[in-house]
Amino acid sequence: MVSGLNFWDAEIWSFVITITILLVGMILANTLRQLIKPLRQLMIPSSVLGGFLILFVDFIFKKITGSSMFLTSTLEALTYHGLGLGFVAMSMKSVGKQKDKNRQKDIFNTGLTTVSSYLLQGIIGLAITIGLSYVMNNFFAAGLLTPMGYGQGPGQAYNWGHNYEVNYGFENGTSFGLAVAAMGFVSASIGGVIYLNILKRKGRYHGDMGQNIKDENLTAEIITGHNEIPLSESMDKMTVQIALVFIGYIMAYGFMAGINAMVEAGWLGDFGYKTVQPLIWGFNFLFGTVFAIVLKLILKGLQKSGLMQREYRNDFMQSRIAGFMFDMMVVASIAAIDLSAFKIKEFIVPLSLICIIAGVITYIHMSIVCKKLFPHYADEAWLTMYGMLTGTASTGIILLREIDPRFETPAATNLVFQQLWAIVFGFPLLLLLAVAPQSRNHAWITLIILTVMFVIINIICFRDFIFKKGKTKKSSQR
Repeated sequence: MVSGLNFWDAEIWSFVITITILLVGMILANTLRQLIKPLRQLMIPSSVLGGFLILFVDFIFKKITGSSMFLTSTLEALTYHGLGLGFVAMSMKSVGKQKDKNRQKDIFNTGLTTVSSYLLQGIIGLAITIGLSYVMNNFFAAGLLTPMGYGQGPGQAYNWGHNYEVNYGFENGTSFGLAVAAMGFVSASIGGVIYLNILKRKGRYHGDMGQNIKDENLTAEIITGHNEIPLSESMDKMTVQIALVFIGYIMAYGFMAGINAMVEAGWLGDFGYKTVQPLIWGFNFLFGTVFAIVLKLILKGLQKSGLMQREYRNDFMQSRIAGFMFDMMVVASIAAIDLSAFKIKEFIVPLSLICIIAGVITYIHMSIVCKKLFPHYADEAWLTMYGMLTGTASTGIILLREIDPRFETPAATNLVFQQLWAIVFGFPLLLLLAVAPQSRNHAWITLIILTVMFVIINIICFRDFIFKKGKTKKSSQR
């Protein structure tokens, strides 16, 4: 070959081998879940279990051969891009209008609850690591990875752990962030099983935990929409869907690269290097979401102008693409965890405290909030929110299916429509991620701001109860 590479060289096959290992790991994990009932009852997603299986096998492989089965950089790239591409695919789906006032209120409250939990997890984690930084050698801002690992999942845990490691000197920060995310999945499983068992004792749950839904009742209307392009013509319909996802993602890249060029040119000074640059590349999924919406608007404009006669987007296929991307993100992120980081004694105490306390507090916090804000489906809301806020959205859906297999309550759709409100109210937290690691004083300031934000968000969350009490008191005085 002209390039100097032969088809039998390892470089030609390494990416394919890595993808195959990840997929085989997930299939094996799914098979084990079907065969082993106690494992199925833990309700750990196959992608999570597969990641741990690969992590264990790779550990043994390293002991025997002295090298890993794959390049860590490949796993990290899959984690990073899997998150961004998954969000683009989700955002490419059609969003129905929610006209009911109560539904709008629940969606708004779900977004506030999500941000409230992020803030609470950030407060807990940051308070722990700032305190520990005075008595032991650990990175004072490491605790701010708690809402990234628990609330956002392995993709963001990797992004910001890697950012802290490269830009702020947090040694093994990538592994620390991924370890928090991995423990988040454990918390989701343990907390979910405990909650379902409590419901079982109270007679509100009669199922067999982890059982599969045998009938999906897929209809032609679910698989394909009105006036869509055919499944197969000169270009396959799935190819079109994948092309749209990558076009939206590359549009986001073009925007981020443009901002990055201004930073590299020195137009924004130190603020650009220390804050803007890591924020841009750390939130690729957010820009992907924005430009997916822009792409949808462009396609709608082409349809209205008559330049495009058919509907090119397909919600069913976009959901499948998003599911695949998120599965790959999760399994790759867990497989990328460097087990040697757990040998570092400085990690043992902060990781243990952060993961245990964050899991317990999130459990209690969700119990209080869901009973107050979603009284008509508090159990369904708890399972969905707790699963999402310790694992991922798919973990929340897995837990929800145990008591609401047909998604008859609004709990599942709340997760979809609340994203906009979560982004709006959570944006200040995103900015603070690049402020806290600059110094210990910056970390203290961040902790104070997070606490103030938490109080304000909860006042908005419980506005009906607070103001009703105030009105009641005034009326009684009269």
